[in-house]
Amino acid sequence: MIDLSVKDLVKSFDADTNLLDGVSFDIQAGERVGLLGRNGAGKTTLFKILTGELDYNTGEVRFAPGRKVGLISQIPHYPAGYTVEDVLRTAFRELANIQSKMRRLEEQMAAQPDKALLAEYDALSTRFQTGGGYETDMQTDKICNGLGIPAAQRQQDFDSLSGGEKTRVNLARLLLEKTDILLLDEPTNHLDMHAVEWLEGYIEKFRGTVLTISHDRYFLDRVVTRIIELHDGKAEFYSGNYSFYVQEKQARFDLQLKQYEKEQAKLGQLGFTLERMKGWGINNRTLYRRAMSIQHRMERIEKTDRPTQEKTLRARFAQRDFFGDEVLSVKGLGKAYDGRTLFSDVELQVAGGERIALLGDNGTGKSTFLKLLLGEEAGAGRVKFGPTVKWAYLPQIIHFAHPERTLLDTMLYEKNCSVQTARDRLGAYLFEGEDVFKTVSSLSGGEQSRLRLCMLMDEKINLLVLDEPTSFLDIRYKLELLTILKRMVREEHLAVLMSLHELDLAARVSDTVVCVAGDRIDRVGPPSEIFTPDYIAALYRMEPGKYDPCFDSLEFVPGGAR
Repeated sequence: MIDLSVKDLVKSFDADTNLLDGVSFDIQAGERVGLLGRNGAGKTTLFKILTGELDYNTGEVRFAPGRKVGLISQIPHYPAGYTVEDVLRTAFRELANIQSKMRRLEEQMAAQPDKALLAEYDALSTRFQTGGGYETDMQTDKICNGLGIPAAQRQQDFDSLSGGEKTRVNLARLLLEKTDILLLDEPTNHLDMHAVEWLEGYIEKFRGTVLTISHDRYFLDRVVTRIIELHDGKAEFYSGNYSFYVQEKQARFDLQLKQYEKEQAKLGQLGFTLERMKGWGINNRTLYRRAMSIQHRMERIEKTDRPTQEKTLRARFAQRDFFGDEVLSVKGLGKAYDGRTLFSDVELQVAGGERIALLGDNGTGKSTFLKLLLGEEAGAGRVKFGPTVKWAYLPQIIHFAHPERTLLDTMLYEKNCSVQTARDRLGAYLFEGEDVFKTVSSLSGGEQSRLRLCMLMDEKINLLVLDEPTSFLDIRYKLELLTILKRMVREEHLAVLMSLHELDLAARVSDTVVCVAGDRIDRVGPPSEIFTPDYIAALYRMEPGKYDPCFDSLEFVPGGAR
């Protein structure tokens, strides 16, 4: 049975180009499908169309009758003042409405018994019971325990949570809705390994259909069995997980390039013969007819487009003179919230050109730690920067003061540069042509991250602080960004301090790893000492040996290597 059918879907935000240009696909009941595409390809837009949040120009979207659809959004938003419990309870709105009607009927029947009211009450009671109305507390506790949402946290304001904690709560809300079709938009963003492990187990046991956008290749490898890629507004299909997709995509590229070169060689040969025949056939009708026959033959040859490689980032930061070895020194750093100690007595030194990765479970205070270093929050201890140090900071959640402005206007207003300079800098981060006239609010999460990085580009810095910089970037951009950082560390003596949840990327780019656990900095060392299966399992409270295959494939970056 087909759970979801999309046929010839077209969606545009302007008159000139279609973001989705005739997308068609079917998803069978029970399938686990990954939706891929570069940042801005239309993945989140497609999800919003599927849930009815966005309209579309033409085409058809059909769900199997009676199937309930649930979405976890890329960046969750709820009204101010909502507690975690309030967010979780939004999963039971329908049941709450039924219960409210039952209470009103009870009051009416107590005042004046009536058979019609009794019949209506009986029908509502049956719906409430079959919908799990008497099990909501038990189900909420079960899901919260699985995702590591403690009882005390359920009373906190949702807005006070870290990015990872918000993602967990929003994911719990979706799972409580008991949907038949799960639409997951970057479900592992900001999640630690323990929560990702639990989510993978949940999806494995889930009886419904799953369509997920993800830039986590290990998650895709373990969860999905088919890939749909959005490319140039169309859907392309791969019958396997992410690893299969990578190999098959390269094989298709090689085959298309070979076919293109073969056709071009044949056309070149025929073209040469055609020109000679035309020259000889000026006074010879037979040769002229033969030339026309060759020309018709060339026109009938089916042309293969030359395959193109995706453009790469060309990022650089303006260079700043740096004198001395010490970039940052931390002594006795500590932070506590409402009697709860996040960490205390932290000692840390950062040298010029050093790459430091900050690891730890959600809620252990990694983002807070970075904010303390930069003076954005107050805490105990002392932070001292080198006399010539200038830093730049990319936060976990990107905000723009004027999201209604275009990308070009944003650069012009905030960086005070010429139009040509703004376009050159935007182009280095793959915002080219008409893209620069998009509004900031229309960008995907990954595109907003790229734009913010672009705005840091001309800063003369020697310390770059990044809070989960790859969360919304697609897989290719993640690797490119980290390659650029490694190059800048080597060539420009740039120091980098970043929090990451993706262990393979942390191992590849860092030469020092700082692990936050409990109320302390648990361990500091090179990747070769930190990234052992036993220690990582303990750090993230996972089953020992669970991720051994993942670590076997890592290329470790020795401490001090550049």
